[in-house]
Amino acid sequence: MSGDRYFIRDQHQTYFITCTIVEWIDLFTRQHYKTIITDSLNYCIKEKGLRVNGWVLMTNHLHLLARCEKPHLMSDFLRDFKKFTSKRLAEVILTEPESRRDWLLDKFNFEARKTRRAEHFKIWRDDNHAIDMDHIDIMQKLSYIHDNPVRTMIVENQEDYLFSSARDYAGIKGLIEIEMI
Repeated sequence: MSGDRYFIRDQHQTYFITCTIVEWIDLFTRQHYKTIITDSLNYCIKEKGLRVNGWVLMTNHLHLLARCEKPHLMSDFLRDFKKFTSKRLAEVILTEPESRRDWLLDKFNFEARKTRRAEHFKIWRDDNHAIDMDHIDIMQKLSYIHDNPVRTMIVENQEDYLFSSARDYAGIKGLIEIEMI
């Protein structure tokens, strides 16, 4: 966990998770990168026992309120999700038009060499900042997640941000199959 003081102890508990791009690089500024994340989450929901209560994808991180159903494990989901999306993101950076291609690849390659945790490109940080929601107000965390794009002035209203479960909670079909609280 590379110094992360938040551990996944109960593999089936609901967690507030933050997956962050290395060096807080603003990777998710292009729609095709965002789609990799939403498609991967939906796959994990259908095939890997992932249950999402809330989410938001920002330019450099992903927040999830989620759990995994037995026999699936949260740690396995996070490992596999990061591994798969890292490979797909690197492929797309290499093949699609990208004005920042050389810079992004250089940064991700430097992180891989520095940490020795990936062969060519390290895109996600190792930690997940997984907070067990057992004794925490889940509605407060959900509000925090949905307020992210408002606080950063991307949108004025939570439900206007396409890459968030705020749309579902406002009665608008969202991009991820969520379980509302």
